[in-house]
Amino acid sequence: MSTGCDSLFPPPPPAQTGGATVREVCCRSLLNRCSIDDYSLNCYTGCRHACAYCYARFMQRFHPHSEPWGAFVDVKINAPEVLAREVRRMPPGSVFICSACDGWQPVEEHYRLTRRCCGILLDAGFRLNILTKSRLVLRDLDILSGRDVSLGVTITTPDEKQARLWEPFAAPIAGRLDVLRQARAAGIRTAVMLGPLLPGFSDDDASIRRLLSLAGEAGADRIWTDALNPRPRVWPSVATLLRRHRPELLPRYRAILFDPEARNRYTNDLAARINRIASELGLSRRLCGC
Repeated sequence: MSTGCDSLFPPPPPAQTGGATVREVCCRSLLNRCSIDDYSLNCYTGCRHACAYCYARFMQRFHPHSEPWGAFVDVKINAPEVLAREVRRMPPGSVFICSACDGWQPVEEHYRLTRRCCGILLDAGFRLNILTKSRLVLRDLDILSGRDVSLGVTITTPDEKQARLWEPFAAPIAGRLDVLRQARAAGIRTAVMLGPLLPGFSDDDASIRRLLSLAGEAGADRIWTDALNPRPRVWPSVATLLRRHRPELLPRYRAILFDPEARNRYTNDLAARINRIASELGLSRRLCGC
């Protein structure tokens, strides 16, 4: 492991790196303005979950790595110290955790940086909007419960085998639903992001109905949905997966991602079907958008 600045951390055990290259680095800033929320926060660059559709691949334009996305994690070991300085001069607001990684990916079990930063933000009067695919977030219910927090999970498909293709190192779907149930039992507001809905895998009516039903049964207060988006560097990863497992879908994905007219038809139809099914299930009031 290479070290970008002095560290008091011992090396993480192999189980928490999962074969990824882990580097310790220092950051100059942590709390950033963003379009999703007032601020975003990422204690790590890179994510071991290695989701094929992950839009955060764009980070490699600014932080080049020889390893592919999903095979490296840069650990910002001075994140709590930097954040403690920033919250003294930045007005409190809502913070999205995390926008370019999963804050509770396996290395967090060792470094505990996201946990420490959540505590700093809450003590300084910030609100937290958390989105994760990891059960490790349950470790931190003790500091999140009773605070101004929304805890959400991302689910892209109701099928565990499909999820393993697209999200090879994320928690099983059942584990993510358990996060919602336990957070709700702890009195925390909950949300679920159903997306990106994957053409030919999880965008048919039966899959949408199952996803919405699972979110409703888990008691999610808010349900977000999203279509697959043409983000930078996403297409090569998605195309590689399709060539291996569903090559017949390549033309459809190209059209949805790169043909404006075809994409407009697809997203309008998808939104209409989501709204119809949500209405049939009595979940329209929880549905926030597509």
